[in-house]
Amino acid sequence: MPISPTHFLRSNLLLLAGGAIALLVIVIAAFWLTRASERQFDEVVAVRETRSATADLLSLAQDAETGQRGYLLSRDAAYLGPYTDAVAKFESTLQRVKASAGAAELTQAEVARLESALRGKLAELAETIALAQRGGWDDAIAALRQGSGRNFMDEARAGLGKIIAQSEQRLRRAIADQESASARLRWTIVLGALVILLFAAAAFWTIARYTREIILARTEVAALNIGLEARVQQRTEALTRANEEIQRFAYIVTHDLRAPLVNIMGFTSELEATAAPIKAYFDAGEAATPAVLDEARTAVDVDLPEAIGFIRSSTRKMDGLINAILKISREGKRVLRAEAIDLQSALDAAAAAVHHQANENGGGITVDCPPLKIRSDRLSMEQVLGNLLDNAIKYRSPNRELKVVMRAKREKSGWVVIDIEDNGRGIASTDHERIFELFRRSGAQDKPGEGIGLAHVRTIVRNLGGDITVRSELDAGTTFSILLPPDLSAVQRSAIT
Repeated sequence: MPISPTHFLRSNLLLLAGGAIALLVIVIAAFWLTRASERQFDEVVAVRETRSATADLLSLAQDAETGQRGYLLSRDAAYLGPYTDAVAKFESTLQRVKASAGAAELTQAEVARLESALRGKLAELAETIALAQRGGWDDAIAALRQGSGRNFMDEARAGLGKIIAQSEQRLRRAIADQESASARLRWTIVLGALVILLFAAAAFWTIARYTREIILARTEVAALNIGLEARVQQRTEALTRANEEIQRFAYIVTHDLRAPLVNIMGFTSELEATAAPIKAYFDAGEAATPAVLDEARTAVDVDLPEAIGFIRSSTRKMDGLINAILKISREGKRVLRAEAIDLQSALDAAAAAVHHQANENGGGITVDCPPLKIRSDRLSMEQVLGNLLDNAIKYRSPNRELKVVMRAKREKSGWVVIDIEDNGRGIASTDHERIFELFRRSGAQDKPGEGIGLAHVRTIVRNLGGDITVRSELDAGTTFSILLPPDLSAVQRSAIT
């Protein structure tokens, strides 16, 4: 079904709107998923900071404890280096843990307990180191063995371990959420791109189909224009020929029919003149002189029969002319019936119908026709072929045996050409058009006929949508070429439109 301009416009607007909506959805979804990914990234960074600060704080506590024990055991101040560094960094690291406690979902109480344990541990470390530095090594060792420092350290380790564990859990969840958001973003972009591609493909298909239909329509219009020009030219030529035939017909009616009328009028006047001697004889009665009697006798025996004979001859000629005109007129009004015709069979049948006449004195008819079919009026075809074969036989040359060849072929245009070629006495070039005129004959008038046969043939052929032409030279034979359309029905429809 062809796409109308309205449907094309509506479809493309809908596809454009669908593509725009899909693009808008992709943009909104991408923006939302990007923001979610950014939030999750920030959360990952914060959790990692919490874990890092917690691990650093635990490491500082362990370093401080290690420095204390090394110093107490070795009594060498060099071992206090880790302790001193740990104490220096403790406050800043503790503030990092406090600042990031929210990322690890820690309550203020938990942070306070952790800070209390760590500060208790640092106080215990500072107290033992101070005792040792004052020379109270044994008191410092005894304070260490009391276990208060170990309790602070265990409590600190537990709190820091909890923070680290929570941070790890939160970090895995944040990373998973971030990967999920990234995956959703990718699928959103992919699916959105597919939807847009589908809309674009549908729009392209619609545009391509509409463009193809426009191109086909333009091509068809161009072909129709070319065909229309050819048809106009054909119709113009047909109208020109018809006009010429009407003019010739008018001439024939005014000339050929007028001639018998003139004869009738002339001999009617002769009859009137012939009546005068007869009237004079009857008026004289018994007193009529021999001269009056001779004139009356001559009028009755000679003049009167002669005038009546000429009048009768003229009326017969006029009747023949009128009948010929009526015959051609009836042919133009006859309803043509298109049917499939096997040309080879039709030509064979036409040749068989005149076989005996053609075979006189050794003559013959040859049919040269490939398998060929057309749709035309069978009766008209039989009349045309029969008339042309009758003419070939009638006007055979007395100097040679009659040879007639009937050929048929299909032209590249699809039309069919039928040639009927004979070796008869031929037609002068000046009479090639004259022979198709009504009541016109060519050459010696030694054969019976009224001069209507070829006029009748041309009328029939043109009614079939074709034309007939002749090629001939005197004493060199004649070829009649009949051009017919392959389908009479198409010609009849074209004539109607």
